[in-house]
Amino acid sequence: MKHITLMLGLLLLFAGITVHAAPSECPDNGPVKFACGPVSPEDLIEIPGSPWVIASGMEDSGYIYFVNSDDYTSAAVYPSENAIHELDSVRYRDCPGYDPSGFRPHGLSLVPGEKGVHNLLVVRHGSRESIEVFEITETESLPDIKWMGCVIAPAGVVFNSVVSTPEGGMAATHFQLPTGFVYEWAQDTGWERAPGSEIAGPNGIELSADGAWFYIAGWASRSLVKLSRGQPEIFIDSGEVSHHIDNLRWSVDGSLLAAGHVGPEAASVFQCLSQQECEGVSTRVTRIDVNNLTAREIINYPSEPSFILGTVAIEVGNEIWVGGIAGSDRIARFDYR
Repeated sequence: MKHITLMLGLLLLFAGITVHAAPSECPDNGPVKFACGPVSPEDLIEIPGSPWVIASGMEDSGYIYFVNSDDYTSAAVYPSENAIHELDSVRYRDCPGYDPSGFRPHGLSLVPGEKGVHNLLVVRHGSRESIEVFEITETESLPDIKWMGCVIAPAGVVFNSVVSTPEGGMAATHFQLPTGFVYEWAQDTGWERAPGSEIAGPNGIELSADGAWFYIAGWASRSLVKLSRGQPEIFIDSGEVSHHIDNLRWSVDGSLLAAGHVGPEAASVFQCLSQQECEGVSTRVTRIDVNNLTAREIINYPSEPSFILGTVAIEVGNEIWVGGIAGSDRIARFDYR
């Protein structure tokens, strides 16, 4: 196995991809384990049926990482010196072209495909505000990644999270206080504001399998908002949780994992991020039943220097992986059976 890992590392090195071995100095913190390497892994998503987890390193000149859940090694796969790019000028006709400079990735959404070929949507800040689109192809080792195009955000809009729609489009949250919105994009119509999506700090977003319901993280209201989509009348419901919700991810049992954070006051979270003064701040993960919007908190992890603030939770085998921001160089792994 060591020989195979070494050979893979050499191949990736020559391809311009940065490989991070599982660091020797990545100690457990009590029952909490870590996958170290990715810097500020704000969002996480698993490639189904594979050992690979995709992470967005939300830093100026950040990276998309592939993390191996078998051995906890990771690779910074985009941008890279030899990145493959092939603009789909028909579907993304308004995309100004390939531009990896100043890449600051944020929210992620994976569109599973056939025969190990998937599409990845990435909220991108930096040199432009957009949703960048990639093709991910599974291989016997590290998956391939190819840039396919982009969808530029409306003027003045800064996206946070993104989700694909059953019709082949996408929806994204515009995080803003006191009121933000959800925008939806289709190839024929472009961006349109989703009716009824006026929410205090809309953050994470997911969509029901039939496309009839948005589930939106109300960061400021500490609630999950359920909003009708494409129905004759607008229907809105919400369920409160004990913390600010950042990202949302579906669980295998059909519930939603709502990850986020909380402090003694709302300003405590911003103070923790900007000044690293995090007394009383903690990462929280809540499991929410989408049928009745009842919530059950399953993780409460106090802020500590190596993992300041959690933002997303996904199920990986018998663990829940939690990503974070503020320069953290690791993903927290919690046993959960």
